[in-house]
Amino acid sequence: MGRYVGPSCKQCRREGTKLFLKGTKCFTEKCPVERRPYAPGQHGQNTARRRKSSEYSKQLREKQKIKRIYGVSEAQFANTFDRVTTLPGITGHNLLAALESRLDNMVYRLGFAASRKAARQLIRHRHVEINQRTVDIPSFQVQPGQEIRVRMKSREMVAVQASMDQASRGAPLSWLAVDRESFSGRMLERPTRPNIPIAAQEQLVVELYSK
Repeated sequence: MGRYVGPSCKQCRREGTKLFLKGTKCFTEKCPVERRPYAPGQHGQNTARRRKSSEYSKQLREKQKIKRIYGVSEAQFANTFDRVTTLPGITGHNLLAALESRLDNMVYRLGFAASRKAARQLIRHRHVEINQRTVDIPSFQVQPGQEIRVRMKSREMVAVQASMDQASRGAPLSWLAVDRESFSGRMLERPTRPNIPIAAQEQLVVELYSK
């Protein structure tokens, strides 16, 4: 199945929570989750039709939510899960750490793009470098110490400037270092679960894949 190309806000409404897929719009009163806090579709407001969720349904919804937050395909998500099962530690925590280490997520977290979708576009169009080499693979796994920066010729882009201005209003994550003057940043260490700011129950995903 290909990547979802429909309205991003429908995904948030389907999961019943903000997934922050639309950048600054998610923080305004125009956010559809705020204006229409119910599932999309003609029966979205019909509470009488809702059934009690099974354990499998809860696990599946949690997987879908995490997958949509990071904007990965079903195959990418499954491959990432398979890879982290061989690592020491808690599988659910390792899964989120691997997703956080993707280049598109790092570009977003560093404030160079307003959303992960916008970050993927920047990377695909070759606006991003790692250790002074252009990388155009959004799924590239960033390692601690590697420098990520926006190419010199791309720093005047309106979208990049606007995103950097918006990001400067918040505090950076503890495992990231950002130099806004040089449009660069780096991962100081692998993120741990307490330092990953997403509301998710990753253990449900582990249970789903363990069946």
